[in-house]
Amino acid sequence: MTELLKIKNLHVEIDKKEILQGLNLQMNEGEVHAVMGRNGSGKSTFSNTLMGHPAYKVSNGQITFNGKSINSLKPNERAKLGLFLAFQYPLSIPGVTVANFLRQANKAIKGDAVSPRDFRKILYEKMDDLEIDHLFATRYINEGFSGGEKKRMEILQMAMLEPKLAILDEPDSGLDIDSLKLVADSINKFKEKNPQTGILLITHYQRILDYVRPDKVHVFADGNIVESGGPELALKLESKGYDWLTEKEPAIGRTGVTAKGQ
Repeated sequence: MTELLKIKNLHVEIDKKEILQGLNLQMNEGEVHAVMGRNGSGKSTFSNTLMGHPAYKVSNGQITFNGKSINSLKPNERAKLGLFLAFQYPLSIPGVTVANFLRQANKAIKGDAVSPRDFRKILYEKMDDLEIDHLFATRYINEGFSGGEKKRMEILQMAMLEPKLAILDEPDSGLDIDSLKLVADSINKFKEKNPQTGILLITHYQRILDYVRPDKVHVFADGNIVESGGPELALKLESKGYDWLTEKEPAIGRTGVTAKGQ
């Protein structure tokens, strides 16, 4: 399989405090990797660093995406290469409709100068694929949307931009079980249409992994990967909790261990 993302000995700090401490991770095209861990374990730092957030400084290590080093690239440059981040807390943008926002995003990332009529046809096809009502295209971005609707709008953006790597930052956050199923179903439908896209799914809990099945699961603690495995690892965490890993390997969080199987 073709390597999509390789992270080697990654150290990241914010406000002069080191958060990621020698992280190693590798994933291939089309794979789904789940990233789990407690609050403060480094998951959000990891996602923001991948997208080039300027507040997060890479003090050491290398991020290689699709065979190219992206350490020095700005967020918009990374997006044009095919990285996408779905936010944990999507912002509302009053006065900007979903359709207009997505048309401008599509133009900025892909450089497509399609006519409004052709763009709307593509948009409606994507909305039909995800079973999203066409009326949402005329609403302002996330204005008055429920938590589940906001997360599904993130998946619609992903479907329109067709990234090579999608980072989903806690898509299950704050959702009830019915909304969770709808969001997970949207992710799975996107994946069916885009089988080569890699997905990094960041979550606290195992429950979304009942619906979106990962190829690998990585557990973060103290700014590093402390354990990696298959979907069964998430089930073990559900039953034993994160303390199980701390008790098993008290110092492993600072070793810079490479995920198993890499």
